[in-house]
Amino acid sequence: MRIFRFPVTLVIALGWLPGTAGAAMYYLPPAEFSLVGMEMSVTALQQDTLIDIARRNDVGQEAIVLANPEVDRWLPGAGTRVVLPSRHILPDAPREGLVLNLPEMRVYYYPKPARGEEPVVYSFPVGIGRMDWETPLGETRVISKQKDPSWTPPESIRREHAEQGDPLPRVVPPGPDNPLGRYALRLGIPGYLMHGTNKEFGVGMQVSHGCVRLLPENIETLYETVPVGTPVRIINQPVKVGWYGDELYIQVYPPLEGASPEHSDLYTLAENAVDAALFQRPTSINVAAIERELARPSGLPVKISGSRIPVY
Repeated sequence: MRIFRFPVTLVIALGWLPGTAGAAMYYLPPAEFSLVGMEMSVTALQQDTLIDIARRNDVGQEAIVLANPEVDRWLPGAGTRVVLPSRHILPDAPREGLVLNLPEMRVYYYPKPARGEEPVVYSFPVGIGRMDWETPLGETRVISKQKDPSWTPPESIRREHAEQGDPLPRVVPPGPDNPLGRYALRLGIPGYLMHGTNKEFGVGMQVSHGCVRLLPENIETLYETVPVGTPVRIINQPVKVGWYGDELYIQVYPPLEGASPEHSDLYTLAENAVDAALFQRPTSINVAAIERELARPSGLPVKISGSRIPVY
């Protein structure tokens, strides 16, 4: 895993190779700035799907589809340029512990730096709970960690599988058929885990029974680096706004399926976030750029400063 430093000129100097776009560790920018990563793209091969490209680059499935609206998910075509969602505005939350932003389907980990070390942030794509098995919002902690966990499916999940003709045993032992994968972090919310998966395509989608799925190599990193007791914040921020030097950016995701009006009114969320950023530092705003992104979210940071058009 490569470490990327703010600003971008230093990132380029350190180098960013394909295959490190989604799962990365960045030096944390100063508190007044929020962008990490850099713009990246790759060229599709003849046999590629967008899902293949996402997996090779540790990017979530829905994220790569959002970033490439004109590219066919299943047949992008040889030579097609595919944008990687590899630049992120950090969520509006304390920069400590684990921060899971559900609409983004991405988790950020801010380890506590040792004396003399520069603070860093890890970033990983995740799969989350579908509408009828929502991943809950709120604050909790990692209360335990387990390698090669067994899985005891709740009766509700066993009934669902039985109705689909796929009955589950009362206990699924460790191994390739275990949906928890090799590693699990148990949260203080009863019944909820952050864990690996034996169905990698579900990472970056709203498909789980409420738990948080990570790619095998990414959950292994968290298992090895996240101490028991680490705080966890689960948030719902489909709109993020942040500064990069003198430039202001917005990053928008579609609201979660079944989200409340509080978390689905993108225009109000954007207005509030932009107002908060302008309270820190006034600048001119390109309203047209904001409206385009709200109308069709790309999940990519979009520059919204630098115009003489007044804000809203």
